[in-house]
Amino acid sequence: MSVRLIVRTFSELCITAGALIVLFVVYVLFWTGVKAADATEGQIDALHSRWAQGTVSAPAPQSSPASGTSKTPDAPKQPPAPAAYQDGKPFAMLYIPRFGKDWEWPVLENTEVRTLQKGLGHYSGTARLGATGNFAVAGHRRTYGDPFKDFPKLRPGDAVVLSDGTTWFTYRIDKPPYRTVPSDIGVIDPVPRKSGFDGHGRYLTLTTCDPEWGSSHRLIAWAHLDATRPVSEGKPAAFHS
Repeated sequence: MSVRLIVRTFSELCITAGALIVLFVVYVLFWTGVKAADATEGQIDALHSRWAQGTVSAPAPQSSPASGTSKTPDAPKQPPAPAAYQDGKPFAMLYIPRFGKDWEWPVLENTEVRTLQKGLGHYSGTARLGATGNFAVAGHRRTYGDPFKDFPKLRPGDAVVLSDGTTWFTYRIDKPPYRTVPSDIGVIDPVPRKSGFDGHGRYLTLTTCDPEWGSSHRLIAWAHLDATRPVSEGKPAAFHS
């Protein structure tokens, strides 16, 4: 094989490899974002449609006993238990004002790969939104819309606002993001050991990958529930501060 043929073959291989790298970069930087935008918009539409269809029925009027009869009053009915979150389905919207006025993402149940391609994922087994315990949420740092690209910008006092369609929940970040390894699953415990929280409360944990284009570590942000507000009363002050 002549030297010229070897050089030409090598050049063609380099061009092919370069083209594949370019295509991969385009896929990572552009196409996953396009897919995420479509998927996320669909989840938000589904969530808002479900909320729009929800109604609260007034209690049925109690009938008076007929004359000459007696009736033992019924025991007060207990409110029904909240419906369980459905795997892979959205149930809340999450807003972080520091990341921009248009930053909003749906929160879906579980943290499977295909779920995180549609929005943020709630760690199954952690607390419900607004409940005592630790409501923990994961999201991509990069790719699939880059939801947590600006995660390192979070600072103590920053608001993280969520809505389940009936209530606004405003959490406040307690300390700058904490860096750890993926095996450190204690960060989503009911009372995370390194969070600084003293005893049980209503907490929020946000997690994402670190470094920005890698996954060797995790960034963690912890927050406590600061306030709640009925959706009917309008957005909380955190959106305007």
